[in-house]
Amino acid sequence: MSSPRKSFTPTELKRLHRTWRRRTEGRLALVLDGVQNPFNLGSIARTAAAFRVDAAWLVGVAQGLGGPKVQKTAMGSDRFVKWYEAETIGQALREARDDGYRLMGVELGTGGRPLFELDLRGDICLVVGHEERGLSTAALAACEALGFVPLLGKVGSLNVATACGIALYEVRRQEWSAPDPGPGQAGTPAG
Repeated sequence: MSSPRKSFTPTELKRLHRTWRRRTEGRLALVLDGVQNPFNLGSIARTAAAFRVDAAWLVGVAQGLGGPKVQKTAMGSDRFVKWYEAETIGQALREARDDGYRLMGVELGTGGRPLFELDLRGDICLVVGHEERGLSTAALAACEALGFVPLLGKVGSLNVATACGIALYEVRRQEWSAPDPGPGQAGTPAG
């Protein structure tokens, strides 16, 4: 008879997370192109902290991260990510690209491919858009590729925070499942 499953103790949980942090080398960033809903902003901030997003740019966000609804959802996790406010989407994308990130849009649209088909290894900046309008024309034009989450049910799209969380996971999953490059080759994406 096997023993019943149990939750990790706080120490076991810290060890588990440390193991995954050691396997993670790629930098990850976000550009939020007009995301407005405070609960979406808070949820994205919390998920970004959980997946170790290094930098995130806010564009066209009326209240920023300081609002009470954002903070209630983020639960203070926004402090673990470097947040920047940009006047325009062009400025945010330029800053991300100048910092060495490849721009990948998360969008249901023409030319998009399932996220798992995109090469998301290396330093990636995911660009997510407004809850109703999606990515702006400028963001669509600047992204190297567009990826979407394939859906099977009767619902045709996901909440931006949910789609962002799945996309962040996919970036890390690809990194974690990549073959070990061997000595002296760490951090070099297979091509």
